[in-house]
Amino acid sequence: MSGFFAEVGRVTILTSQVIGLLIKSVVHGEFFRQERHPVRILPTPLTKRILLQLVEVGVNTIPLLLIMSGFFGMVLAYLTYGQFKRVEMEMYTGSLVGASMVTELGPIIVAILVAGRIGSQTAATISTMKTTEQIDALKTMAVNPVEYLILPRLIATVIMMPILTIFADVVGVIGGGVVAIGVFSLSSSLYITRMIEFLKVSDLTSGLIKSLVFGIIIIIMSSYKGFRAEEGAQGVGMAVTSAVVLSIASVLVADYFLTVILF
Repeated sequence: MSGFFAEVGRVTILTSQVIGLLIKSVVHGEFFRQERHPVRILPTPLTKRILLQLVEVGVNTIPLLLIMSGFFGMVLAYLTYGQFKRVEMEMYTGSLVGASMVTELGPIIVAILVAGRIGSQTAATISTMKTTEQIDALKTMAVNPVEYLILPRLIATVIMMPILTIFADVVGVIGGGVVAIGVFSLSSSLYITRMIEFLKVSDLTSGLIKSLVFGIIIIIMSSYKGFRAEEGAQGVGMAVTSAVVLSIASVLVADYFLTVILF
């Protein structure tokens, strides 16, 4: 039991360090630098690292995300229509598909995908650097490993998670529409109008808030497992595996509490 609380304490310390560095970067304007001759604004090394992570988290994730969310929407519409038809309520298929994707499935799909891709990559990078003593080298050069390795990934993930969630929501609804309209011959106007009637702006904002929190959890947990990796190739493998498992488990736990708070 004491080991569990020790782990929680270490995660809390790491989280506070990252948040403190983020606040310092914003207050001190560390994302851009200005040159006087000639007058121009240039990105800092931190900004360049953030841009690289934006591409990795966002652009490289979108193709697989579109496939996953599209088929999730199709499966959801197929099951929903079949159940609703028993009680002659198939007209509300669009309502359930839209509400489920926006409030729950969209953020969860994105979180699982990001945990699998970015979480594992983060844990692998940090754990490899630790086992090869590159982390110690950064400290020797007076470079903060948390600021250098975690902060760019956290900022990029926080920026991209809501955008990816919107993509997942839209494609999931379209996938559901393909099944409801194309397979079950439900009226397209009925599918869309019923969905619009039931969806509220607060549903969308709640889903986006969830995605933000999920992104923070994934990066913190993956980074923590990377820094705690044991020596050798086996230690790196265990760090990556535990990072993905812990990230997804933490996301699901957080999802419950966020649902209670937001809805």
